[in-house]
Amino acid sequence: MSGRDLFCQPRRIRRGAALTLVFASVLVAGAATGSFPEAGRKSASGAPRTSAPGSRYDNVADAAAEAMADGTSPMEAAERAVSRSGDRWGAVYSQGEYKEFEEALDGEYTGVGLWARRERDGRIEVTKVAVGSPAAAAGIRRGDRLRSVDGASVDGRPVTEVVALLRGDATDAPAGTRVRLGLERGTRAWSLTLRRARLSTDSVTVRKLTGPVTVIKIDSFTKGSGDVVRTAVRRAPAACGIILDLRGNSGGLVTEAVTTASAFLDGGLVATYDVDGEQRALHAEPGGDTTRPLVALVDEGTMSAAELLTGALQDRGRAVVVGSRTFGKGSVQMPSRLPDGSVAELTVGHYRTPSGRGVDGTGIVPDLDADKSALERAETVLDGLGDAS
Repeated sequence: MSGRDLFCQPRRIRRGAALTLVFASVLVAGAATGSFPEAGRKSASGAPRTSAPGSRYDNVADAAAEAMADGTSPMEAAERAVSRSGDRWGAVYSQGEYKEFEEALDGEYTGVGLWARRERDGRIEVTKVAVGSPAAAAGIRRGDRLRSVDGASVDGRPVTEVVALLRGDATDAPAGTRVRLGLERGTRAWSLTLRRARLSTDSVTVRKLTGPVTVIKIDSFTKGSGDVVRTAVRRAPAACGIILDLRGNSGGLVTEAVTTASAFLDGGLVATYDVDGEQRALHAEPGGDTTRPLVALVDEGTMSAAELLTGALQDRGRAVVVGSRTFGKGSVQMPSRLPDGSVAELTVGHYRTPSGRGVDGTGIVPDLDADKSALERAETVLDGLGDAS
């Protein structure tokens, strides 16, 4: 499992997987405006709804209000109520955490600029360092081992917890606050103190492989990422096939996933979804490139909006999907503001692929299985698609 200090699971285990809120945006007035903190997540004024329909929300809000009256923690009371509801994706967020999610999906976040993963032995390895970040300025490199954060050992801990420590989620730490890291590189061990900073996301990267192949890697669907993909497709040489790398993509803005689908489809259905039983649909814009060979590369870290995109491309015969079964997050949440200003949400529906397949709990099964050699397998498949055309 891997992660970075841009999108992390908040410290409470009820939060489930990173960016579990990605489909809330489709809840507004029948329009998919697309942000996990927007549309259904927000009222017209841009804040989460101050009320939400149904006793499910009432129970959580009542628990928070009673805790406030008793002088105890409203968030803890709300979390207990959500846990009792049995909702796998139900969650409660502090004002600071909710704001961080909004800002991250707008293309900014507070952190030190590290990507990390947990090795089989439980140690945390740095997999990438953001250019211009505090981590880069301090000389941290890919392959370094992160041993501690603010004196707390991170060995064996889930990456999401480590990321939460780096970001300072427990205290809603702002830019400028200090965080002390313990690191190893080979036989060398050292510690250093960084200051968290406001950093820009770079969720889409484009590179060319040997031969006529362009790889478009999407880490998450942040604001503007769909347009970046469409531009990359238009600029790719005419004979160039494309590998759309969605491995580790934890979701993001629904509209950006639909815009990405529009780069490869000439209109038509992307997904259907229900909100408290009411059926709605998401459609691609016309004019996408429907002839260029396309492979979608996925793994168990491909989630939510990335699964929506994968299912659309697979069902409509636009891409060959290569990799391993995706995560299986296909539910819709609606947020509601609690009396103390925190935000609670519960699942209100699920989405389906164009053929009617449900994704939640099952994921997307690739057309061709591949693990460590997934990229090489994708290149081979792409060669075959090019020959067939």
